[in-house]
Amino acid sequence: MREKELRLALVCYGGVSLAVYMHGMTKEVWKLARASMRRHATSSDLPPADDSEGVYLALLEELAPKLDLRILVDIVAGASAGGINGILLAQAISQGSDMEPLRDLWLAGADSDKLLEPEGASTRFSKWWASPLVWWARNKGLVMDDMQEPGARTEVSAKLSRLMRSRWFKPPFSGEIFTAMLHDALVAMAAGTRTPALIPPLQPLDLFVTVTDYHGAPEKLRLHSPPVIIENEHRLIIGFTDEGPGPDGSRHLAELPELVLAARATASFPGAFPPARVGEVDRVIAARGTAWPGRAAFLARIFPGRATPDTATLIDGAVLNSRPFGPAIEALARRPAHREVDRRFVYVDPKPGMHGDQPLDSPVLPGFFATVLRSLADIPRQQPINDNLAAIDALSARVRRLRYVVDGMTPEVDAAIERAAGLRVFIFKPTRERLADWRSRAQSQAAREAGYAYAAYGQLKMAQIVEAQAIRLASIGGVALESVRSAVWRHVRTLGLDHPSQALARGGAASDYVGFLRSFDLEFRVRRLRFLIRRVNTLAGETADDAARQALEAIKTGLYTILNPHLQRRQSTFFGPDMRQAAAAVIEDPAAALAAMAQALDLKGLDGDSDAALVDLFAGPWPRELRRPLLSSYLGFPFYDIAMLPLLQGDGIDEFDEILVDRLSPEDALSLRAAGGGALKGSQFNAFGAFFSRAYREHDYLWGRLHGAERMIDIVCSALPDGAMLSAERLRVLKYRAFAAIVAAERPFLGEVGPLLDALDAAIADA
Repeated sequence: MREKELRLALVCYGGVSLAVYMHGMTKEVWKLARASMRRHATSSDLPPADDSEGVYLALLEELAPKLDLRILVDIVAGASAGGINGILLAQAISQGSDMEPLRDLWLAGADSDKLLEPEGASTRFSKWWASPLVWWARNKGLVMDDMQEPGARTEVSAKLSRLMRSRWFKPPFSGEIFTAMLHDALVAMAAGTRTPALIPPLQPLDLFVTVTDYHGAPEKLRLHSPPVIIENEHRLIIGFTDEGPGPDGSRHLAELPELVLAARATASFPGAFPPARVGEVDRVIAARGTAWPGRAAFLARIFPGRATPDTATLIDGAVLNSRPFGPAIEALARRPAHREVDRRFVYVDPKPGMHGDQPLDSPVLPGFFATVLRSLADIPRQQPINDNLAAIDALSARVRRLRYVVDGMTPEVDAAIERAAGLRVFIFKPTRERLADWRSRAQSQAAREAGYAYAAYGQLKMAQIVEAQAIRLASIGGVALESVRSAVWRHVRTLGLDHPSQALARGGAASDYVGFLRSFDLEFRVRRLRFLIRRVNTLAGETADDAARQALEAIKTGLYTILNPHLQRRQSTFFGPDMRQAAAAVIEDPAAALAAMAQALDLKGLDGDSDAALVDLFAGPWPRELRRPLLSSYLGFPFYDIAMLPLLQGDGIDEFDEILVDRLSPEDALSLRAAGGGALKGSQFNAFGAFFSRAYREHDYLWGRLHGAERMIDIVCSALPDGAMLSAERLRVLKYRAFAAIVAAERPFLGEVGPLLDALDAAIADA
């Protein structure tokens, strides 16, 4: 059957109390990822698939006769409320943790009374002079008139009154209470029902949260004149990477206090919470007996060059970056693909167009406070994502250009291969010796025919190799990257390895330059195998012959098996203690470190193993019309690479596919619109509404799950090829099965939204 991966890069916006809705959304993402993991898990010791997870599993099983679809989330980015949800989801994916205990965090914990700073908590008689403000808020309709649940309006009024009577000119909510809640939520996740990680072993997981550094970090900017200036950078991105299983077989995203600090800082809404500092986390984990052995290393990483990181003052990440597409886009480079990939950017926007109901051309001039509030808070957070979409579209446009180049070059490359090795390439069956000889001839021919273009290609390739080795050595040796980069370049230039013209001279195949490529150019080998896999996908899409398509799927499976050991060498966990020791001394002895790296990578041995596997693969019972174009693509790759690498700007993108963007919001899920869900309760009070009512939180959480389920099924089905498409009626049935399962599972926990549950029961029954 055809294999395919639907990869989601999830971007979670800020939204204050709409975090409750986003939790419902991300919980469905987790349920879908768990269902996909369950289909491919080798262990049978798994918890039962409950509520919507069972529906997702049934959907994937229904597709299985024609398509083996794996869904994974490998990039998560978030800001503010979205940052918290992103952190919790990423931890669940990496560790196989349980998100069910988080229901209590959001429904019970995200309450204004519980978040209030104890020193500023008011009594009924305190600040009696604030009563007119409470009366004004009620009469302005800030307390929702359409809340049907009994007691909801009374609860909101009372909590709003207590908030307005609490301490003034200081944040009313407690940072330490908030930090403790986040810590306890992560602990509860770890103590819940565990599963294996929700991501394949060789696939990295990247997490990014945005934070605003209140004082900023000095950053050098180089100009023409003056040569150097210093400016403060207030944007801060805290990133975490789970590279895959370590020597003990377990995955690691971050130490728990690191996640707590990132979550507390990214959601430190100005005015509501005090700014975050490291000491706050220290006090909470000390009270709970949590260890933080990597504290110094973590603070040095996120605050490089800062002598006293404990004094760093951090506020809400949405102040400067509410929609963090940037780091997620950058993370696309070096994403290993083990099968065909459908890449999606999925962003969670709980309230699109927050102020879209305001007239565009109002004759009324905005007032003083409205103008200040909109300028400082609302407008910066609500800018459209045109720039981000343009960046994603630019990547897709580059893919389209590369396809155009490849298609146009194919006839000339076939002719060049014949000139280099003769027609015997397509007549004789390949052996290990023949394949190595043909490959060498084709590479030499490509270099000669490229002419002057080869010099630029060679320099670009050398720069890419040196950069990759510097990053690898710095990572596994724990050394500053800039120092490693300088040491490696100094060594390369001293030996004269940075002269690609050596490859064009007589005996160029034996030159030091070519020897360096053979020892270190892992990425060229990965690109070549990727290119061959893409050719298989193209041929599979062009043929109507089922037997040919099955043969191509078998070839593709074999190619991914050959690719896997190459991808393993990208991971720092691949290298042993001897290599780590040599990398730690790279500044003093770059020659020894590179020699150790060459020995550890063993690309020459890997080439031999790959050649043997390719020979076996090409020797299979495949029709000649399949074998010839695949062999031509493999041998001719140097011609294509000389043309493509400059277009790729040296970044070597693995996912050679266009990127699609999907949105998750209340406006995009329409199946249950008649039962409500169009307006979220948490959007009231400038998105603080859900902090004032359990009923509000239950309402938004439930709709988050329902909307998430509908959109997850939509997104999965949009990834299906024509031969695997399900009927509209079948999709509708699956959606309503998911709705019914969610309502049944959540009913025991939702005691304040009885009328909503009844309306949903009726809507589901009528369907």
